[in-house]
Formats: sequence, C-alpha cells, structure tokens
Amino acid sequence: MNAMQRKYPIGIQTFERLIEENYIYVDKTDLVWKLTHASPFIFLSRPRRFGKSLLTTTLKSYFRGDRRLFEGLKIMELEQDWKSYPVLHLDMSTCKGQESPQMLQRALLFNLRELCREYGADCEGLTPGQCLKELITQSAMQSGGKTVVLIDEYDAPLLEVMHEQENLDGMRKVMQEFYQPLKACEGVIQFCFLTGITKFSQLSIFSTLNNIMNISMMPEYSALCGITESELTGVLNDDIDMLAEAHGCSHDEMHAMLKRQYDGYRFTKNSEEIYNPYSLMNCFYQKDIKNYWFESGTPPFLFHQMRRFGTDITKMDEIVAAESDFYLPTENLTDAKPLLYQAGYLTIKDYDRDADAYRLCIPNQEVRIGLAKGLTPFYTGLQSGDVQLGCAYKIWKALKDGDIDLSLRELKAFLAGVPYVEGFKEKLADAATKEGFYEYTFYLILSMLNVYVQTQVKCRTGRIDMMVHTTEAVYLFEFKVKSTARAALEQIEDKGYADMLATDGRKVVKVGVNFDIENWTIEDWAVADNGKK
Repeated sequence: MNAMQRKYPIGIQTFERLIEENYIYVDKTDLVWKLTHASPFIFLSRPRRFGKSLLTTTLKSYFRGDRRLFEGLKIMELEQDWKSYPVLHLDMSTCKGQESPQMLQRALLFNLRELCREYGADCEGLTPGQCLKELITQSAMQSGGKTVVLIDEYDAPLLEVMHEQENLDGMRKVMQEFYQPLKACEGVIQFCFLTGITKFSQLSIFSTLNNIMNISMMPEYSALCGITESELTGVLNDDIDMLAEAHGCSHDEMHAMLKRQYDGYRFTKNSEEIYNPYSLMNCFYQKDIKNYWFESGTPPFLFHQMRRFGTDITKMDEIVAAESDFYLPTENLTDAKPLLYQAGYLTIKDYDRDADAYRLCIPNQEVRIGLAKGLTPFYTGLQSGDVQLGCAYKIWKALKDGDIDLSLRELKAFLAGVPYVEGFKEKLADAATKEGFYEYTFYLILSMLNVYVQTQVKCRTGRIDMMVHTTEAVYLFEFKVKSTARAALEQIEDKGYADMLATDGRKVVKVGVNFDIENWTIEDWAVADNGKK
C-alpha cells in the first residue's frame, strides 16, 4: 500500500472534516449511538489527546442530523429516525491560562459570542451563566423542542491554577455560576455531554445535577476513546506493515514495540487494554517511535501536585486503590493518585474482587520516560536533556556493553556532582537513612532512556529493589546505606532473588550497592553473575 494514500488525522478533531476529507477513522459510532440513548446528562473523563474532542464533534454531527457523514458506519444499522436539534458546542480549552476571575469571565463571554449570533441571543450585560441560560432557552424555543449542550474539557480553565488556592477559589466561583443553567434548564435540554480530566465537585454540576451519569468506568464504554488491539490489527494493520518496513523489522516485532510503547491503558476493571490514539497516529505518520503524547504538553498542574504530595515514582507500579479513589473530588485530595489516574499517568493493572481493590501501574514506556524527564528538574535542579544525554546515556551504554563497574562509576560521579534544588539537601538528609532516595535517583536516570526498569519487584522470598532489563542481561540491584556492598549482594544470594529468572535465558547480573550518606554518593559495590552469555 502506498503510504501517501493514508491520511492520518494529526490535529484533526472535527468529525465532519475527518469524514469529508477521507482521513483514517476508527469507527466508534455504535458506541456513540448507545451513549446518546443511555442518559440525558453524561460525563466522561479521559486523559488529554485521547479523542474526547473528536467524540464531542461526532455527537454534534449526529444531533444536527448530518446523516450523510455516517454512511457506511456502524450507527446506520442502529439509528432509524434522524432528528435535528440545535447544538451548543463549547470547547473550554479556549479559556485556559486566564490570570484572574475577571479575565476568565471575559474569556467565557467571548467563547459564547458566536453562538449568540447563531441563535439570536442578546447577552449584552449578562454574566457568563446568564448568557448560557439565554442561549439554551432561545435555541430550544427556536426549534420548538429541546436543545443539545456539548461541553468539551469542562475543567480546563481550573486545572492550571489547582495549586494556587486563592486564585482557584475565585475562578471556581466563576465556573460555578457558568454551569448553574444546566440544572435550571434541564427541562429543555435533550442531551448534555461533558468531558474532562478530573472532578470538581463544587461547580454545581456533580452536586446539583443528581441525574448526571459518569460513564468513565463503565465497561461498555471502555473503548469509546482510544484504539483497541482488534482495531489496531484490523483497521490499522497495513500501517503496522509500513512502519515495520521503514524500520527494517518484521510485522510482529513492530507490533510488540508499539504495544510496549503506547498500549496498556485500562479504564475499567475488566476491560481490554487501550492504545494511546494520538501517539499511534503520529507514529504512523512520522514513521518513528517517539514520545508524542508526553512531549505534546505535560500538564503543569500534575507535577505541582506530585511534588505537593511527595509522590514516589518508583512505587507507581504497585499502587492499590478503592473505586472511590478514582473520582475523589479535587477539593478533597490527600494524594496525587486520583489526578495521576485521570490524567493518564496511572492506569488499572488488575482488580481483586474479594478485596474490591484495584492495582494501578504506569501504562507504558512512553509515560514512564515522560515522567522521569518531567520530574528530574524538580529533584536535581538539572535539565532532563542534560542528564539524559550526559549521565544517563553513559550509564546505559555501559550496561548494554556489560560493563557494570563503568556504569556505577558514572552514577557515582553524577551523584557527587548533583546540585539539587533549593531546600532539597535538607530533604535528602532525612531520606539518606533509607535506600529509597538512591533507588529513586537511579530509576529517574535510567527511565529517561528506552530501558525497562522495575522497582520493588515481588518474588517468593521478598522484594528486589530494582531490576533493569537489556537485550542480553537482567540486572538485579540491592541498595544499602550504612552497610556494605557485600551484605547487599549476600541478600540477593541468600533470598534467591535470581530464581525467578531461571528460565529467562539472559545473563543475570547481581549487584549490591552501598551508599555514602554523608557525601550523597556511592561508597562501594559488589557484582556476581550466572555466567550465561
């Protein structure tokens, strides 16, 4: 197949344009139809760039009765009566970045201006909420029936000021007044759909719209946004072939690389895994496996909250949560876990029915690398690019070459020269009696590269501090402070940590590391391996 014949919807979020200009479309219209018949008020949370905007514009075309756009799609077998409704479509991402409640009010009114012209609503001198109410009632009256309200990224104006409590309170009051008409005008709203990332309970949406259905964790809608395995190997199978040809590998090898890099999202307890659609399409278009999603813009609110709550990235593959934790109101957060899940940096790994508990983990390698790069400046005061191309590359190259001594010499030199951010040495002094800090630093460094790092790996006799995987070898690390490297190595041997890798086939290298807590670097290390080649 000629790659030029494939049009990837990079930056295309409008269903009408996507269909009319013949871009690749993974048909979700059967789920769209089911959604519109589930409840008159619906909320969906998904990470950014997961197709929420495309879904919203698909609903817009459906409720406007644009039947021609849906020819040949699954919805045609389901919909028998194509009706047309007035649609109020609002993209709240256009109101991000406002510095005060007054600026936010002006941005909201500007956002409503075009709809006022379309439906002849006079909003002169009105507040944003009053204007929205006028639009809902005016459009419904013009149609002689009801109207449809679609609000994409409803929480966007508030996310960036979550850590600024004084500013947040004022802006939240503006948004609360803006959303109040959704309840007041319930009788003339045919369908109301809201998307977002997190849940602000004090916006008179979740607190007063007691009939709003949150479908975010309902199994039947788990694949509504994103790409499933069957969709990848069906609609996009030829694209895997073209990408494999460009990289000089087999179809199966490329499939495995895509799965490791972009798959792994699960939004319900029993759902299949979902690929990141933004990264997949960019990967096929650019013919290269990169970290497209993370590099397209990391939400600053996330790192602020991780720092505020002292989130430990090394433990993010073993987080246990109750279902109530996923959508705990933003105002009541006691840790960053709900935000990390909602924003796509954690996902559901499995579910224990007996304990009614979820285990969460980092979805894939793209997210792992992105988190490491984003957190490095917060903890070391160094730019992630400098660390990645300097220390991290040298450590990783030495590991690939099988030279563990050189790798640890590079790490020792790095730790001795890290300036750290202001106030962090005091924090480090508190953590220096524990191995965790050094494990964290090593983890950050290696995770910046395309390497698989695991921490606190459970085995029959305990937990392995860290496992690092290369093509040729698996490295088992045990970290100690105020001890000896030999004692760390003996723990690996005595507890039989390597037994779980008996059938792996790769060389197993056991490494005991002891840290110097006074000089904040490595004191000594000891190495043993199983002799495999």
